[in-house]
Amino acid sequence: MSSPQLQRKLGALACVSIVVGAVIGSSIFMKPATMAGQLGSSQWLIIVWVGAGIISLFGGMINAEVGSVLPETGGQYIYFRHMYGDFFAFLAGWAGFMVVNTAAVAAIAFVFAEYAQYFFVLPRFDEVVEKSWVIPIPYVGKIYPLAQIGVKGLAMAVVLAVTWINYYSVRISGSFQVFFTALKVLVLLLLICLIFFSGKGDIGNFTMASSSIHLSGWALVGGLVAATSGALAAYDGWNNLGMVAGEIKNPQRNITRGLLIGIGICILMYILTNLAYLYMMNVDEMRGSVLVASDALYKVLGAAGGGLIALLVMVSTLGAVNGNVLPCARITFAMGLERHFFSWAGKVHPRFHTPANALWLHALWSCLFVFTGSFDMLTDMFVFITWIFYGFAGFGIFILRKKMPNAPRPYRVWGYPIVPAIFVAFTLFYFVLTIYNDILNYLDGKTPVINSVLGLLLTALGIPLYWYLKRKPKPAASSEQM
Repeated sequence: MSSPQLQRKLGALACVSIVVGAVIGSSIFMKPATMAGQLGSSQWLIIVWVGAGIISLFGGMINAEVGSVLPETGGQYIYFRHMYGDFFAFLAGWAGFMVVNTAAVAAIAFVFAEYAQYFFVLPRFDEVVEKSWVIPIPYVGKIYPLAQIGVKGLAMAVVLAVTWINYYSVRISGSFQVFFTALKVLVLLLLICLIFFSGKGDIGNFTMASSSIHLSGWALVGGLVAATSGALAAYDGWNNLGMVAGEIKNPQRNITRGLLIGIGICILMYILTNLAYLYMMNVDEMRGSVLVASDALYKVLGAAGGGLIALLVMVSTLGAVNGNVLPCARITFAMGLERHFFSWAGKVHPRFHTPANALWLHALWSCLFVFTGSFDMLTDMFVFITWIFYGFAGFGIFILRKKMPNAPRPYRVWGYPIVPAIFVAFTLFYFVLTIYNDILNYLDGKTPVINSVLGLLLTALGIPLYWYLKRKPKPAASSEQM
């Protein structure tokens, strides 16, 4: 009996929904406040959001061409195997499991749980107990697992519940994604309209600078890099579509449509949302806000506005958790299927036709991240590692055009080779300055962990594992079912 296979059940609307659903999550409701404090300027804030959107669109264009040439489940793992070979593909897939995809799910679920506190009190230990258990990481920092234990418990429950939906049915999880993506776009449109049509804001905030933060020279460069990390975290997720390419109908056409339309929607929604925040709050008010979306809407609707936005954020983040859970385990699944990871990770459930083992493996590791981390730590870490591999993917398009010159390309990157070159140059610049900035902030006591270095260490753990798996005898392909 042949092994069960993944089935192509995702259409064009599902593709756009996966992109928008994975991208629009928690960061747009949290990061603008942090970014305002890093920049001290409303103009720079909008410029960073536009710039990060354009760079993400360039990355989406690159992925659209590569995905149309290699429409297989596994996304960047499959791309890198053709571009750079098995070792680099494994390292990228390992990083996706160990750092990028699981940390992204954990971070989004964390925000869902934080906003849930608006409606009910989640248990929490006192400060002494929270700091009684410390996990020190030499030369990296300290982690406090008992901090915000109630928030972490709810976040883990969300991860497990969404994983179960994806384990049970790809069709239901796809429909779930379409529904929540439409809902979250409506959520942002409602937020934007309520604020702009309230007449209670001030357009002067669009040009007002901070009264206390005046950056120039290298201080401004550092602020721009730090703020760009926040914006890139908000845009991250556009590459998820390639991970489910083996389950997409007419993938050559729908992958391209999903990426370009999806990223375009996200850029528009993010710029409008940030303008709405600035309309209600000047940059100094924004940087002092803990929940910037709630604080902006509070000025329009009072206490009811805070409750409404909390509910809307929970809807948005729930859809984003699904938007990341649905595709991300497919990389680990593809690695297991090709015997480049533990073979049990490549099993398809015989009844549900889903990558069951890979899904639950990702869920458990995401829960561990929730337990040990926090929103800012998780987002900064996964974005940094993500963009390292995005840079290699951008350079890889030159390699792929040389290796596979005659392969059908239903979509070709506009502006080739300039657009990919700009994208690669940006990722190199971002890599160097982020490490510099992270170490400087750690030495100054601004952050408890050097997030970029922690991400690199976790990624490097894949090197000895690769050689262990390579030396381990490969089991013969089996038709055995789970």
